[in-house]
Amino acid sequence: MIHSTIGSAGHLLVIVAFVTAILATFAYFKAGIAGGTVEETQSWKKFARGVFWVHLAAVLGVVFSLYWIIGNHYFEYHYAWKNSSLSLPTGYTISSFWQDQEGSFLLWIFWNVVLGATLIFTNRSWEAPVMTVFALVQAFLTSMILGVVIPGLDLKIGSTPFLLLKEVMPDLPVYKMDPNFIPKDGNGLNPLLQNYWMVIHPPTLFLGFASTLIPFSFAIAGLWTKRIHEWIRPALPWSLFSALVLGVGILMGAYWAYETLNFGSYWNWDPVENSSIVPWIVLVAAVHVMIIARRNATALKTSFILTIATFILVLYSTFMTRSGVLGNASVHSFTDLGLSGQLLIYLFTFIIVAVGLLVYRWKSLPSDEEEVSTYSQEFWLFIGATLLCLSGFQIIATTSIPVYNKIAEAFGTVLNMALPADQVAHYNKFQLWFFALIIVLTGVGQYFWWKKTGKGKLQALYNPLLVALLISAAVITFKQVRDIQYIALLTTSIFAVVANGNILLNIIRGNYNLSGGAITHIGVALMLIGILFSSAYTKVVSINNSGLMISRSEEFTANDNKENKENITLWLNKPEKMGDYMLTWRDVRVEPRHIPGYIPKSWVDIVEGDFHAVALRDIELNGQKYNKKGDTLEIFPENFYYEIEYREPSGKIFTLFPRVQINPRMGGIVSSPDIQRKVDKDLYTYVSMVTNPTAEPVWSQTESFTVNLRDTFFVNDYVAILDNVVRTEDVEGIKLNEGDAAVKAIIRVLDKDKEFVVTPSFVIRDRMVARKPETSNELGMRIQFNEINPQTGQFTFGVNTTQRDFIVMKATEKPLINILWLGTFVLVIGFVMATIRRFRDFVKMRNKESAATEPKAKVTPKVQTA
Repeated sequence: MIHSTIGSAGHLLVIVAFVTAILATFAYFKAGIAGGTVEETQSWKKFARGVFWVHLAAVLGVVFSLYWIIGNHYFEYHYAWKNSSLSLPTGYTISSFWQDQEGSFLLWIFWNVVLGATLIFTNRSWEAPVMTVFALVQAFLTSMILGVVIPGLDLKIGSTPFLLLKEVMPDLPVYKMDPNFIPKDGNGLNPLLQNYWMVIHPPTLFLGFASTLIPFSFAIAGLWTKRIHEWIRPALPWSLFSALVLGVGILMGAYWAYETLNFGSYWNWDPVENSSIVPWIVLVAAVHVMIIARRNATALKTSFILTIATFILVLYSTFMTRSGVLGNASVHSFTDLGLSGQLLIYLFTFIIVAVGLLVYRWKSLPSDEEEVSTYSQEFWLFIGATLLCLSGFQIIATTSIPVYNKIAEAFGTVLNMALPADQVAHYNKFQLWFFALIIVLTGVGQYFWWKKTGKGKLQALYNPLLVALLISAAVITFKQVRDIQYIALLTTSIFAVVANGNILLNIIRGNYNLSGGAITHIGVALMLIGILFSSAYTKVVSINNSGLMISRSEEFTANDNKENKENITLWLNKPEKMGDYMLTWRDVRVEPRHIPGYIPKSWVDIVEGDFHAVALRDIELNGQKYNKKGDTLEIFPENFYYEIEYREPSGKIFTLFPRVQINPRMGGIVSSPDIQRKVDKDLYTYVSMVTNPTAEPVWSQTESFTVNLRDTFFVNDYVAILDNVVRTEDVEGIKLNEGDAAVKAIIRVLDKDKEFVVTPSFVIRDRMVARKPETSNELGMRIQFNEINPQTGQFTFGVNTTQRDFIVMKATEKPLINILWLGTFVLVIGFVMATIRRFRDFVKMRNKESAATEPKAKVTPKVQTA
């Protein structure tokens, strides 16, 4: 049965949300226009508020409708079929909500409406102008999922997630046979996104994007209502909140990449990565100038510019990632759904409105009577903000190269500009120097901020500088840092830790609530130190010393056979030396749903095209029995884990399980790393090539051998010896009854440094002959016991061979990477403290202003009577 009601309801609610957003925009605009009576203003505001609540209810209804379709596996809907499947657990089913464009737009809409409702409750004095901007943004966003075609014009507005599969793919042959066909299962969530970080990273990132609208709205409201200074106080805490959430979202994405992708790092300067970090960098710059905007006119003007720029950059990033313009430049970008025109209208509307209003009000903005002194707090904040903006500009200027090509193409010109071949080297060349300068300013700026230094008092900086130089010299010598740009970044980062640490100690003695800035700066400095060593001094330990080329593919032969030199081949159960480690690939494992850990793939028979497997034996782990032989159990069907045993020189053994996913959409096989975490480094291991674990082996033609007991015969490069033939009562898969007979051959196969025993069986059952071959994956060999000749005492065996199972793996050591993760933790703590402090200041001032504006109650004097 096709569940059309929920889809129709969802689509209707999208239309309601769009219409109410437009109505709320108009009503709040009318309420915000000066000149009307108080009663008229209040009437419009009340109406606008009511419409916005309807809009909120409609958005929640749309979210519920799409979740209902996905959660109940209504695969008649294209969105549910494309992005989810029966095999997904609850967490990943939730993730499939935002895997595609429409769902991610809806996530953005949801956060906007939640933040808008919060502002209505917390800041009534700014409600009308701020919510006008909010409602207008909601109108644009809801139009992206409207999915309405205007009759006569053949103009489509938005792309709805509530289309049936039949509506999206009407030419499928199955619909001619069965118009009501519903797929039994969906296409599923991209296996790379089946990670716990993907459950929390996108909502956090989109909350960060949505929250940039708040300071932008206050800035526009301040220009609109001529409250040029007043907007800073309510906008600053929200700017800090936005910087905190967006920064955490970006860091979550970086950690997901480190854990899941196999490029060996946490940041690859991918265009989509860049499009998220540039608004954050500009937002951080905006926060710093907003702090001094109430007492410095230049900072006030700069606050307007940077706050507006942050939101415009979010819109520009949205255009780049969703218009398809980055389709050939980034694997993370969305494909074009025909929304490019709408996205451009969205972008240019707010550019024109914001920039136009700022230009219109520019002459009325105050100006400084004196130039800022080099020894003032303001000067160093300006320098820091300028460097942050230059850093962001360099990133976005290069990232936008595909956009330049598209613009030229639209005007009939061909530019053929290309992104840098080595993106990491290109961006690092600039960004290392930018952040070396930025981080040193965090230390210098703090000393100027807290009045510890100034004109004639620079000696306050001497002690932290001396300490930083001594520590840097020791680290440079011990770690053998030779590159000048690395020396600069390391020294400046250590100086920032020392200087901010000294300031922090002094602040804590007074009021620890003021220490958020110093803690944040220490976090950034630690992150830079961790990034420097874990990226620049990564050491490849999987050096191929065999002298043999592993692969002739372009991936392995590029850059002077780089991957051929930095990967090693492991054969099943055959130890191999790798640096200080002795490695052994032990097994291929799969991941059952309700059993902790992994189990050998040989224990189950995976049902093809399903998420179940049949147990081929009792499944028992750590003394607990989970399944009996023949039971059906749920597994994660795409994931295979390669059990690699590491033996250290001390004899200590640990095991890593790098993952391989069978992912046709991503080119067949996609590998993810496993990581051995130590205090001073990570050992990062991933499998770069495998024999397909789902493919049936291709066997050679049968070769027949007739031998006597203890005879020797040769199979490929192996020596085989028939040691004995013995009676057996147990043949796997064959039940023996009374009168049946079975024997098994004991054949030793000698490898160069190991001996294997293969025991094929010969069975006479109900006067019929049955043969049970035995397969050795380590040898790539299958031996079948074919005949027994009682006259000659000879035995005949059929032997087939195939490609032996192997893996090609790469392992690297990432020194001091824990300093990076420690820095992120410290950074978040600092941001949280700063955000809480500014919110408290805002609430205190808001309550004070409210108390001052409330009419005082009349006091009636008491008349005393005698």
